[in-house]
Amino acid sequence: MTPTVARRDPMPTPYSFTKLVVHDLKGMSAYYQQAYGLKEFDRVQAEIEGEAIDEVFLGVESGHGPGAITLLQYPDRPAPTPGAIILGFVTEDLDALVAAVEASGGRVTDGPRTSEAAPVRVAFTTDPEGNLAENVQVVAGG
Repeated sequence: MTPTVARRDPMPTPYSFTKLVVHDLKGMSAYYQQAYGLKEFDRVQAEIEGEAIDEVFLGVESGHGPGAITLLQYPDRPAPTPGAIILGFVTEDLDALVAAVEASGGRVTDGPRTSEAAPVRVAFTTDPEGNLAENVQVVAGG
């Protein structure tokens, strides 16, 4: 006879961070610092499932928690295919952010434009490796 195990609801676990797999860790770290004003807080060399990785932790106030992003490189793998995730950034000045993205080597793929569905302006951009970001500015009345 199989013992009965009491079912319990899972403990709430908030979403905490994003890791973006990149090919050029140094170049992509510089891009996100220049385009988005993020700061580098730490670098780590480690392994995942026995495979070497290099990571850079970027953020506004720290390299962890809200607003943080980790860039991860597998040194022994070919370049990843971009588009697996879309990064989201909220800004007070979309036009200035778009200019910073372009000046840092990124590209605008859509917008800036005002959304018909919400009180926001939005622009989609790609970083130098082709990873997509949605950049949003809340407009008056939003």
